[in-house]
Amino acid sequence: MQKQVPSSRVFNPNSVSLSIKGRNFPSITLQPRAPLFQIACAAKPETVEKVCNIVKKQLALPSESAVTGESKFSALGADSLDTVEIVMGLEEEFGITVEEESAQTITTVQEAADMIDKLLESK
Repeated sequence: MQKQVPSSRVFNPNSVSLSIKGRNFPSITLQPRAPLFQIACAAKPETVEKVCNIVKKQLALPSESAVTGESKFSALGADSLDTVEIVMGLEEEFGITVEEESAQTITTVQEAADMIDKLLESK
């Protein structure tokens, strides 16, 4: 009894065709996939520290208040006007200009620090 071995043909590195016992099967085409995760560089620790201090000052928080990179402005009691004032304080401290669309997306100290470092790099 003779054993039949499936044959396959590769048309290009992204496509494979399979044939078993003379029967052809549809080709399989490999498609590129979006990455499952992205690596982002975190802001410099000194930038995060400066942002924490500015947030404390703008929100009139006691100096012993725990403000970290993960702190959300809303959790610290900031409303939309406070957030605008925080962004203005950041612009003044770092000598940058924050676009309105970018300012509206900032919700944490870390996001603000990341944006600042990115803007400073592009100067």
